[in-house]
Amino acid sequence: MVTLPRSKENCMPSIKADQVGSVSWQSPSNIALIKYWGKHGNQLPNNPSISFTLSKSFSETTITYSPRTAFDRPISLDFYFEGKQNKPFSDRVRQYLTKLLPSFSYLSGIHLEISSSNSFPHSAGIASSASAFSALAMALCDIDILVGDSASASQIDIRKASEMARLGSGSACRSVYPKMALWGLTDQIEQSTDLASIPMGDQIHEVFKDYRDAILIASQDQKSVSSSIGHSLMQDHPFAETRYREARSNLNQILVALKSGDIEKMGFITEMEAMQLHALMLCSKPNYILLQPNTLQIIREIKNYRKESKVPVHFTLDAGPNVHILYPSSFRTEVRNLIEERLLIYCQDAKWIDDQVGDGPSKKNNGDKGGLLKYSPRAD
Repeated sequence: MVTLPRSKENCMPSIKADQVGSVSWQSPSNIALIKYWGKHGNQLPNNPSISFTLSKSFSETTITYSPRTAFDRPISLDFYFEGKQNKPFSDRVRQYLTKLLPSFSYLSGIHLEISSSNSFPHSAGIASSASAFSALAMALCDIDILVGDSASASQIDIRKASEMARLGSGSACRSVYPKMALWGLTDQIEQSTDLASIPMGDQIHEVFKDYRDAILIASQDQKSVSSSIGHSLMQDHPFAETRYREARSNLNQILVALKSGDIEKMGFITEMEAMQLHALMLCSKPNYILLQPNTLQIIREIKNYRKESKVPVHFTLDAGPNVHILYPSSFRTEVRNLIEERLLIYCQDAKWIDDQVGDGPSKKNNGDKGGLLKYSPRAD
C-alpha cells in the first residue's frame, strides 16, 4: 500500500526544481516460439518461454519529467497514446508506476508526461504490451540514472529493466535483449529465472540471428478477449498442468534445435506451440476464439506452399488472429512472392509487416534530429 502525503509541505520532491528533461526510447515487440500462457503471483510465469526479438514492430515512448506541484495521488501523470489522451491506458500505466515506487523512489516527487505510439495495429495479436512496457521500463531506468538512485551508474542495468518491464506485462521482459530471450526458470539454462529474462542471442545458430518474420494482418480489430483475461482463465483450466509439462518439454527440444540450426525441428515445435495456445482458448471456461477465417486460410496456404516448394517457411500465432511467417533470410524473395501472389487476399487492407530478428531497444538522441543510439545491454 502506498500512503499519500498529507500536504505538499510534507512531501519532499526527489528531484530539484531545475531538473527538467526528456528521454525517448524505442523498443520492439517479440514473437514467442514457446508460449507463455498462465501466470501466478506478481506476474510470474507458469512455464518458461523463449522468443525472437523483432525489429520493425515497435513502440516508441517519450517521457518528459519535471518536479511535481500536486500531491493528491502517488503518481503524477499525463499519458498520451497515438497523440491522444487514453484513460484505459493511462489507468494501467498509473497502476504500473505505483507498483514501481519501491524501485524508483524519484517517482514520488516527479510529474511525468508520457507519449507512446506503435508502429503496428494495437490489440490485434502482435505483442503491443511487450513493446510498450519494455520501452517504458527502459525510459524509467534511464531517468533513474539522470535523477534517481542510480545517478552514479554509467549505463542501464538491463536485468533490472527486464524485471521492471515484467511487472507491466510478462512478455515485455523478453523485449529488452537483442535477437532472442528466454524467460522463466528451467534447469536447461543456467541463470534462468522467473523474475526476468536472460539473453540467448549468443546461444543460437547463425541461421537464426537474421531470421525473418512476415506478419500478415488478418484483422486489425480489437481482440474480443484480452491477454490478461486469457491468462486468468488458465487458473481453472482443465488442461493447465498438461500444458505446462508440454511447454517445458517443447522448450528443451527447441533449445537443441536453435543451437544446432535445425530449422525443420524449430519450425515444427513452433507451429505446435501456436496451435496449442489457441486450443487452450477453445477449451477455456468460458471458451473463446481469436482466430479469424482468414487466419486459417493463411495457415492452409503456408502448409501447401511448404509442401510444394520445400521452402522452409513456418507459422506461429500470438494471442490474436495475425499470422507470423518465420523463415531464413536467404528465402526472402520466395516468401515475398508467396505473400504477394497467394496471401495478400487474406490480409485486411492488404497489410503486412516485413519484419526480422532485431537488435533490441534503442534510445533516441534528443540532441539530434531523430537519430537512434544503440545501447550495449548488460547480461549480468
